[in-house]
Amino acid sequence: MSERDYFAHETAVIDEGADIGVGVKIWHFSHIMTNCKIGAGSNIGQNVVISPEVVLGKNVKVQNNVSIYTGVTCDDDVFLGPSMVFTNVINPRSAVNRKDQYLKTHVGRGASIGANATIVCGNDIGEFAFIGAGTVVTKFVPPYALVIGNPSRQVGWMSEFGHRLNFNETGEAICPESGETYLLLDGRVTKKDGK
Repeated sequence: MSERDYFAHETAVIDEGADIGVGVKIWHFSHIMTNCKIGAGSNIGQNVVISPEVVLGKNVKVQNNVSIYTGVTCDDDVFLGPSMVFTNVINPRSAVNRKDQYLKTHVGRGASIGANATIVCGNDIGEFAFIGAGTVVTKFVPPYALVIGNPSRQVGWMSEFGHRLNFNETGEAICPESGETYLLLDGRVTKKDGK
C-alpha cells in the first residue's frame, strides 16, 4: 500500500509489514507495529499503540492514548474511547515472560467502549454493546448490552444508534433516533425483521 492511500502524521511511527487500509488517518505520536491490520476508513488518534497481530475492521475509531495489544480483534465500526485499556495476560509479572499465554479478546461490530474503561483479556464484547466510561469488563458482554461499573454489571440494552432501549410488556422497544424495533426474548436482544 502506498503512503498516498492513507494519512500518517509525521510524528507517527509505522513499522514495515503493517497493513493499513485506504483512507486511514493516523495522528501524532502513534506507533503502528508490524503484522497488524487496520481496515479502510479507520481513525487512529494521538499516542496510540497498535501491536503485532492486532486486527481492526473498517471505520474503527480509536481515540487518544489507547494501547491495543496482541490478541485483540475489533470488527467494523467499533469505537474505542480515550485512554481505554485492553490487557493480554491475566497474571503479568515483570520477571516472568508470558508472551505465549496471551488471551484473545474480540470486540463485535458497532460496539462502543467508553473512556478509561478496562477490558480484562479473554472477555469478548458482543456487537453493538456499550461499555460505560470507567467500566472494568471481567466477563463476556452480550450483543446490545449496556454495562457499567467495577466489576462490570449489565444495567440495560442499547440500540445500534446508541440509545437506551426501554422494553414494553411484550418485549419490544423502539430506538428514538432510527425508529427501528428491537425484541427482548430469553435474555437476548435482536432487531425486528423488516425494520
